[in-house]
Amino acid sequence: MTMSQPPYDPDKIQVRLANTPAEIKASQAIRYQVFYEEYGAKPNEEMEREQRDIDPYDDITDHLIVIDNDLPDAEKIIGTYRLLRREAAEKYGQFYTSDEYDIQPLLDYKQDILELGRSCVLPNYRTRPILQKLWEGIAHYIADHNIELMFGCASFHGTDTNVLATQLSYLYHYHLAPAELCPRTKDEFFVDMNMIPKEELDAKAAFIAMPPLLKGYIRLGAYIGDGAYVDEQFNTTDVCIVMPTALVREKYVKHYERKTQKIIPSGDKVSEAVT
Repeated sequence: MTMSQPPYDPDKIQVRLANTPAEIKASQAIRYQVFYEEYGAKPNEEMEREQRDIDPYDDITDHLIVIDNDLPDAEKIIGTYRLLRREAAEKYGQFYTSDEYDIQPLLDYKQDILELGRSCVLPNYRTRPILQKLWEGIAHYIADHNIELMFGCASFHGTDTNVLATQLSYLYHYHLAPAELCPRTKDEFFVDMNMIPKEELDAKAAFIAMPPLLKGYIRLGAYIGDGAYVDEQFNTTDVCIVMPTALVREKYVKHYERKTQKIIPSGDKVSEAVT
């Protein structure tokens, strides 16, 4: 195997929704392995006992899973993404992101919206092809449910915002959401991302230093909400992602429509809001 080859067979990778309680439990175990064992999040007693990342939102969300069909059945799931639509969130009472951000500008948008969360992939699979597979799965989902606006939290590892000043300032200066669609960290948690003046930033270096998931969001045309949130439990610093499907880069829309054989919603209403 050469260094350029991934440690898996790309043709054996499958992305689909979990359809059994056992698959959801396996995705929770992957989350525990990544968030708690690898990145140092702090589990409660139930999580530590079960070795799974668990919260009430798991019961109302759809779970996108990444499967390596070369592995034994008990180890096949190697990544996951949690998907929460407006209808389910309204029945529950709120979106997960509402704990950290004022998302009223997004709630005011009347078309179908989707919260993305709990994204994680095991270390050997953190490659661009796997991320592309995940986005193909999400493209299927947003086409099936006519989603026009996606949002959610993305994270930097660590809680020292001074260490992250370059990346946070880059996101603020180059990717801040327009006012009509801009969530804001709740006042009691607000961390100003405007830490370094724009003229002092090396934008290319700042982008290179981003976590892979955040790079993927930016490449797809995502906006960032105003303010960061320090999550002591998860040992992360969060930013809020806002991604109208209409603003996904044209080449990606064509790519995913070709892959999924489905039409990605145009998001005309969102386009009107930001023009």
